Amino acid sequence: MTRDVPPLVADERATYTAMLDYLRATIELKIDGLSDDDAVRAVLPSKLTTAAGVVKHVRWTEHHWFEVVLAGRESRAPYTMEDPDADWRVEEGETLAGFLADYRRQCSVSREILAGVELDAEVPFRGDRTVSVRWVLAHLIEETARHAGHLDVVRELLDGTTGD
Repeated sequence: MTRDVPPLVADERATYTAMLDYLRATIELKIDGLSDDDAVRAVLPSKLTTAAGVVKHVRWTEHHWFEVVLAGRESRAPYTMEDPDADWRVEEGETLAGFLADYRRQCSVSREILAGVELDAEVPFRGDRTVSVRWVLAHLIEETARHAGHLDVVRELLDGTTGD
């Protein structure tokens, strides 16, 4: 697995997309080598914040912001108003490898959607408001970075692995 360091000098789109791809690769790096047993083991007070749960969640976060918000597609996410944490919970038979494959596919879909829109474009958002593509991209950078940090802590508590 490789992570391309984002360019130090580039236009806005290239900078933002490279940063997001770097963070996506960081998610993968943080789970590399974990067993399914360790990936579902809770080491923090929140029993949902497991390595596998984080990967499952970031996949559905990508789906929501790129497919649902930017592309206007129907949501396929597992969460509901009655079960808002379903995108974190690991169900019987689900695996870390499966979550990673789903995440990679979702990131590919997200890249395709993003390539087809201008950063200044605005889309309908939560009723009568709008949101810019730029805001969504910045939000995904923030969200992915935050969850990469969660994985950093989870991984260190699981097996002592630290680093980038």
